[in-house]
Amino acid sequence: MTRTFAHLTRRGFLGGLAASGAAAALGWTPLASAQQGEQPLMKPIPATGERVPAIGMGTWITFNVGELASLRAQRAEIVAELFARGGRIIDSSPMYGTAETVVGYCLDQLDEPDDLFAATKVWTRMADRGAAQMAESRRLWGVETFDLMQIHNLVDWQTHLPRLLDDKAQGRLRYIGITTSHGRRHEELMSIMRNEPIDFVQLTYNILDREPEKDILPLARERGIAVIANRPFRQKQLIARFENAPLPEWASEIDCANWPQFLLKFIVSHPDVTCTIPATTRVDHMREDTEAMYGRQPDQAMREQMVRHVERL
Repeated sequence: MTRTFAHLTRRGFLGGLAASGAAAALGWTPLASAQQGEQPLMKPIPATGERVPAIGMGTWITFNVGELASLRAQRAEIVAELFARGGRIIDSSPMYGTAETVVGYCLDQLDEPDDLFAATKVWTRMADRGAAQMAESRRLWGVETFDLMQIHNLVDWQTHLPRLLDDKAQGRLRYIGITTSHGRRHEELMSIMRNEPIDFVQLTYNILDREPEKDILPLARERGIAVIANRPFRQKQLIARFENAPLPEWASEIDCANWPQFLLKFIVSHPDVTCTIPATTRVDHMREDTEAMYGRQPDQAMREQMVRHVERL
C-alpha cells in the first residue's frame, strides 16, 4: 500500500504515529531501541561541535527516478523513514540525474523537516557556472541555506573554493567540503586538507576499502575535519558477497541483526568517521540501515575481529 505524507510535518507525523497507533496501521514495526528511549549514535562535527546522526542517506542512482509518480512516492516513504528513525543527513549532487529534484519533492511532502541536514555538491567548471548550479540546487531542494556544500570529485576546486568561502561568510551555506570516491585522488585530497579551510571530506570507506585508515582519517583528526564515508556497501557488492554467509554468533554482542548493520557499525564506530550515507530504494532497507545507529557499537578489538572474519569469507 502506498502511503502519502503530503502537507504533514515530521513532528506531526511522528506525534500522530505515537498518539494514534498509526504505525501499526501503516505496517510499520516500531524501533525497539526508540521505544526504550535510546538515542541514536550522534557524532560531532569538529569545526563546531555540532552533533549529527551517524547514519545518513545517499541518493546516487536510487533517487534518479524522474517524474514517475509511484517511484517518487516510494522515495518520500524512504525519506520519512530516515527521519522517523533518527536520521537527518541527506546527500545529493547535480551529477545524480533527477535526484535533487526528487529530494525536493520528498521534502515538500514532509513539509520540509526543520531538522534536515542538507548536503549537496557543486559539479562543474568555472565560477559562474558553479554559482548558477548551486542556486539551482537551492531551488530544487527548496532550501535557502545548505548545511554542507561540497566540491564533487575535486572538480575545479581551486575555482570553487573562494566562492564557497564567500557563500559561507554570507550565510548561504554552513560547512564546506571536498569529495572523492572509489579510492581515487587521495594525495590531492590530503593536500587540500592540509592547506585549505574546509570542514568536511567525503570519501570511500568500508570494511574492505580501509586505505583511509592509514593517512586520511588521522589527518582529518589532526586538522579537525569531519568525514563522510560513501559507498559503504560498494553499491550492493558487499551485501551480495556476504549475504549467504551466516552472521557470526558474536555479532549479537554489538546488536547486529543482519549484514548491513554489521557493515555500517564497522564504519561509524571508527572514531574519525562522522557519518556514512548508504543509499536504498526500499523502506525496509532504510529501517535496517538506521538501526545501526542504535545498540552497542564495536570497540577497536571488535573492529579487528570483524575485519578478520570478513576477510576469511
